[in-house]
Amino acid sequence: MNVRTLCLAILFAGEATGYEIKKLSTEGEYAYFVDASFGSIYPALDRLEREGFVTCRKEDEPGKPSRKVYAITDAGRAHFVDSLFDLPAPDVFRSEFLLVVMHADILPKPVMRRAIDHRIEQIEADIAKLRQIAQGNHKGGPQWAIDYGLDCMEHALGYLHAHRDELENCSDLGTASDPSQPGTSRHAARIAAE
Repeated sequence: MNVRTLCLAILFAGEATGYEIKKLSTEGEYAYFVDASFGSIYPALDRLEREGFVTCRKEDEPGKPSRKVYAITDAGRAHFVDSLFDLPAPDVFRSEFLLVVMHADILPKPVMRRAIDHRIEQIEADIAKLRQIAQGNHKGGPQWAIDYGLDCMEHALGYLHAHRDELENCSDLGTASDPSQPGTSRHAARIAAE
């Protein structure tokens, strides 16, 4: 799936402005499915319009620039449904936190603690965001997707809490305790400053 499919998914639920589509696909309910940047939404909408899958009309607002409102066409609905028949690509998971974790043995314990605490805060914020989304009147597939996402995040959070000591104990094995390592004094000063 791609940004075009994501735009069709959003419009399948109802008309939206380009700004609303951007917000939903980067920060809202649709931010969890396809990597969509602000710069990719409008080109996708323009192409969908040229292909006849969406329409665009301008709405004037007093004292404001006119806004473009997009709506899905019957052809767009059919194209979107057809795209759902394709098997989805594997989920993509990237984590800067795990890159830090892979090198825990060369990090001082305070640095590892800070990274763990920060990751916990991030997951808690994601859980709060999904719980807020869950307060809507969702049923069927949308509710299942929300529940699945919450379950994954809650398990990740539980794992971090249950196993953080193991990870912290991997620290202090490298440069922090080996004065012969280059940059040790610089790292010590950085830790002290934080």
